[in-house]
Amino acid sequence: MTLSKKLVLILGDQLDINSAALRDFDQKVDRVIMIESVQEAQYVWSHKAKIALFLAAMRHFAHTLEKLHYPLTYIKESPFSIVETLRQQILEDRVTHLVCITPGEWRLKQEIALLAQELDLRLEMREDEHFFCSHQEFELWAANRKEFRLEYFYRQMRKTHRILVDEEGNPIGGQWNFDQDNRKPYPKKGPGIIDPPASFEIDCITKEVIDYVEATYQDHPGSLLAFNWPVSRDQALEALAYFVDYRLRNFGVYQDAMWTDTPFGWHSILSSALNLKLLNPREVIASVLEAWKKYTLDLATVEGFIRQILGWREFVRGMYYLDMPKMAQDNYYEHSRALPNWYWTGETGMSCMRDAIGQTLRYGYAHHIQRLMVTGNFALLAEILPKEVCDWYLAIYVDAIEWVELPNTAGMALFANGGRFTSKPYIASGAYIKRMSNYCNTCKYKPDIRFGETACPITTLYWNFLIKHRAQFEASPRTRLMTANLNKISQEDQDQIVLHAQQLLHNLDQL
Repeated sequence: MTLSKKLVLILGDQLDINSAALRDFDQKVDRVIMIESVQEAQYVWSHKAKIALFLAAMRHFAHTLEKLHYPLTYIKESPFSIVETLRQQILEDRVTHLVCITPGEWRLKQEIALLAQELDLRLEMREDEHFFCSHQEFELWAANRKEFRLEYFYRQMRKTHRILVDEEGNPIGGQWNFDQDNRKPYPKKGPGIIDPPASFEIDCITKEVIDYVEATYQDHPGSLLAFNWPVSRDQALEALAYFVDYRLRNFGVYQDAMWTDTPFGWHSILSSALNLKLLNPREVIASVLEAWKKYTLDLATVEGFIRQILGWREFVRGMYYLDMPKMAQDNYYEHSRALPNWYWTGETGMSCMRDAIGQTLRYGYAHHIQRLMVTGNFALLAEILPKEVCDWYLAIYVDAIEWVELPNTAGMALFANGGRFTSKPYIASGAYIKRMSNYCNTCKYKPDIRFGETACPITTLYWNFLIKHRAQFEASPRTRLMTANLNKISQEDQDQIVLHAQQLLHNLDQL
C-alpha cells in the first residue's frame, strides 16, 4: 500500500472545507480519514435525530471532498471507538504524521494525544479557526481574574472584532446589551403566525442514513418523522438566509417566550449547522448585520442575537477547556437523585415539562429558555445528579457537543460549579413559566399554590430550595430579594412546603 505522507483526521463536528487541517494538503500523497463510530452514538443514549444529523452531514461532506478530488478513507459504521478505528488505520497504512483540528471534546483530545504518544506519531493538533477566540486568547483573558463573567468577555470581543461599536470602541446605541427589551412573552392571544424555519428535501444520502438509524437504533429515544436539519454547506447557507430574511425580525423580543406546539418560535435554528462547522459564525454575524441595515431591524434584536454567537458561545467554549476535566465532576450542591424516567418519554402531568420534552423527542430541539428554565430548572430544584442531567442533554439535543453542552448544563442550569462563571443559580417558580408561556393554562397543577395536591411541583420545589439554601441566597445582592419573599410566608406554611417537597422528591417518577 502507498505510504501516506500525512493523514488528516476530520471529525464529525469539523465539516469545514476551509479547515486548517486541510491547509498545505498534498493530494498526491496525503490522505483524509473520516470515521463513523457506533460507540459515539451509544456512550450516551443518543436521540435518533442527532445520530442521523451527524451521519448525514458527514456523508455529504465526504461527497464534497471526493468531488474536489481529496483522497479519502471513509469508514462507515465502525463498531469500535474513533480512536481505536484510527489506530487500526494508522498501523495498516504505516502512517507517521497525523493532523487534526483540536477536538471539541476534552476526552477525545486526550485519547488522540495518547494514541500519538503510544505509536510515536508526529501529531499536529491545529487551532479551530472557526471560532473568534482561540484557546490561547481566552486563557490570556482569563489569567488572574477572580470572576469569569460573560459581560466583561463580550465587551472585549465586541471591541476586538469591531462589531456594533463606533470608532472609539463605544457600543452602538449607547449600551452594551438590551436584555430588558428581549424578554417579553407572547401576547395573551398567542404568538400569531410565525414563519416556519427553512425546510430541506431528503436526498438519497440522507434517506439512506435515516433508514439505517431507524433500523440500527430502534431502542434509542426520539423520532425521525420530522427530520428537517441542514446537512450540507448549501443547506446551512439556505437556512441562514431564510432566518435573516423572515425570522430575525421577531427573534429579539420573543427569544424567551414559550407556547404550546410552537417548538421553534422565532429562533434561528442554526446552532447545529454552526456546531458541525457547516456555517462560520463570522458569516452568520455578517448576515445579521447586513439584515439590520437592509430591513431597519431593532438594534435590540440584532444585539441580542450577536451576543449569543460572539459572546456566550465563545465564552462557554473558553470556560470548557479552561476547567476540564473538573467541570464534568462538579457537584456544588452534592445532589444525587436519579433523573426521572419521564425525561425520556415526556409522560408527566406537568404541562411545561411535557411540552418541552415532547418537542425535544420529536425534533431533537428546544430553545434556550426551555432548556434553562424548564428542564434545567426542574433538574436543579429536584436535586438530580448533575452527571445524569448532563448526559441527558448531550444525548437528546441535535446541537449538543460537549464543549457547548456541558458548561451550559452543569455551569449555568445546574450551578454545579458553584457559580464559577455565573453570578447566581437560575431558578424560578411556576409563576415564571406562567408569565412566559401558556403551559399552565392546561396543567393539572397550579403555579400559584405552594404546597398540597394541586400545587405546581416546580413552585413547591422552588420554595423548598430557597428555604434549604437560604444563607447562600441572602449573602448575594443578586438573590437577596428572592429569600426576602420567604419573610412573607408563615413558618407553618414553610414547614408544609418542606414536607410536601420531600414527598415530591421521593416520588419524582410519579409527577
